[in-house]
Amino acid sequence: MARIVGIEIPNNKRVEVGLTYIFGIGHSCARRILKATSISPDIRVKDLTEDQINKLTQELQRNYRVEGDLKREITSSIKRLQEISAYRGVRHKRGLPVRGQRTHTNARTRKGPRKTVGVIRSKEQRSAVKAGDKGGKK
Repeated sequence: MARIVGIEIPNNKRVEVGLTYIFGIGHSCARRILKATSISPDIRVKDLTEDQINKLTQELQRNYRVEGDLKREITSSIKRLQEISAYRGVRHKRGLPVRGQRTHTNARTRKGPRKTVGVIRSKEQRSAVKAGDKGGKK
């Protein structure tokens, strides 16, 4: 496995796909990097020479924010939004969708599993409700 910017990239993948294992590098960005380093995107990772790996590493370190640096930047920008009480910061803080999606229904990924709201009754009230009585005072 080749190690680029601290990430192990699987040997059997094409370089173009292998680069996407790095956080912050997608397909189009990987193509741009390969064009800048003049490496064929069809080469397998196991066939890369040390020189090519060094070229890729230098290109990534020089021109791209990836992995830890990118994660740190994202976290700090979210914290900044929360500190200045921006609308987006408040949404992040409350765990709700940030980009204007509806929340009346859906948004389960952000909000988490449903929290059922109900009344906790004593044993006598539960048995009275089952019997047909509403459990209120008479």
